[in-house]
Amino acid sequence: MAEETEPTPEVTDSAAGLRSQARQLVPEALAEARAAAGFPARWSSIASKIERVAPSLSDLSSLPSFSRNALCWELLQSVTIALRDAIGLACRSGAPSGKLQMQSDLDAVSSELDLVLDDCALLVKTGVLDDSAAAAAAPHSLDKIRVLLARLQIGHAEAKNRAVDALLEAMREDERSVMTALGRSNVSALIRLLGSTSVEIKEKAATAICLLTESGSCENLIVSEAVLPPLIRLSESGSLICRQKALTSLQRLSISTETARSIVGHGGVRPLVDVCQAGDSICQSAASGTLKNLSAVPEVRQTLVEEGTICVMIDLLNHGIVLSSKEHSAECLLNLTASNDASRMLVVEEGGAPSLLAFLDGPLPKEPAVGALRNLIGAATVDSLVSLGLLPRLLHVLRDGSLGAQQAAASIICRISNSNETKRSIGELGCLPLLATMLEAITSTAREVAAQAIAGLISLPQNKSELKKDDKTVIVLVRLLDPNPQNTAKKYAISCLRSCHRARGAGS
Repeated sequence: MAEETEPTPEVTDSAAGLRSQARQLVPEALAEARAAAGFPARWSSIASKIERVAPSLSDLSSLPSFSRNALCWELLQSVTIALRDAIGLACRSGAPSGKLQMQSDLDAVSSELDLVLDDCALLVKTGVLDDSAAAAAAPHSLDKIRVLLARLQIGHAEAKNRAVDALLEAMREDERSVMTALGRSNVSALIRLLGSTSVEIKEKAATAICLLTESGSCENLIVSEAVLPPLIRLSESGSLICRQKALTSLQRLSISTETARSIVGHGGVRPLVDVCQAGDSICQSAASGTLKNLSAVPEVRQTLVEEGTICVMIDLLNHGIVLSSKEHSAECLLNLTASNDASRMLVVEEGGAPSLLAFLDGPLPKEPAVGALRNLIGAATVDSLVSLGLLPRLLHVLRDGSLGAQQAAASIICRISNSNETKRSIGELGCLPLLATMLEAITSTAREVAAQAIAGLISLPQNKSELKKDDKTVIVLVRLLDPNPQNTAKKYAISCLRSCHRARGAGS
């Protein structure tokens, strides 16, 4: 029968037969290694490894699913081949041949034995063979994925290359099952492949790690298995694919505050800064996005500043390849200037204000850039900001920006409305009607800052007259007298209405 002449992993006697062959070869291989001529230290090392084969086979064969698992069958074949290679080399040790060739052959046999011994230990630890009942109860696809994940840990480089290929295919077809089967040892094996000498394997492993991080279901597991150092190394010295996947993974993982701290602790800031200066569009966007995430953690901001992040973010605002890089840069500057006067001064000194203003010229001005400009008030004088074109940009934001951007723009108006000249310029630009519209915003914070800005502007009679032209604005201000404690705009609405009332009294 075919089962008798050509053993397969499904046939019980296949694994048992191979195990028997391997055990029979151990004494012969050990005797030949001990009797081999030349290079005694190396042959002694090989002999000690051969001595470990029998206990390893016992550990492997004691597992419940030993006789039915394809991985066992394949590994036993490798063990048998390694022992036969050792016997063959020992038999040739006395023959005249070049010393360099013999040294190379000895290294190859030693490495082969190391590999099968390590694979035996790893296969025992994976859990794939631990419980035949559990394997039988699991869906067939899940069982196949568990075997596939175990293959990441055993065999030569080419076998692992095929295993990563199969894993990527499985993730595309059935990501949920892969996530269900994923274990700590599998993740650790995949991370080890990031350090492979094969560029192809590294690229595929980096792609798999990237898919895992983007799934959003196992970030903590990945980080706990020390993925950050190899990702950081790949981000600065890997192939283009490795850099792109590593940086995309770092961007996703850095959303976690704890992981962000770890990235900084592992020296990840400098490579990220360097990529922002010289990377392609994908790398640049991911690196700037990671720096943005890091900057959200107050205690690491000083490290970012010391590594030159501010200058690089300003340069990205001016010359970033894609819009996302510029958006990340603006938000990074917003975070870095949130509470540090020295950082604010550095942004001003490095030309950050005109760069932020220029970024606001887009059709949909973004909140982070407006917020960063707000943080710079004080480090930069109001007159200097006005001379750079701040006021027309504020008008643009109030007209076309998101509610958050409009709120930040109104906050800037509150801060710069210290002189009648500035108030007059803001009023003449047409900001008052737009601020009045914000009085009906959804959020109480937006209503409050709009009312505050209006209260400051209408201390100038010209602006007050402009406001009173629209009866609807006065009606909205009256509505803001609602005594609800959550109505934070009330005090500014009262100020506006009192000012309007005094104007009427003076005119009567």
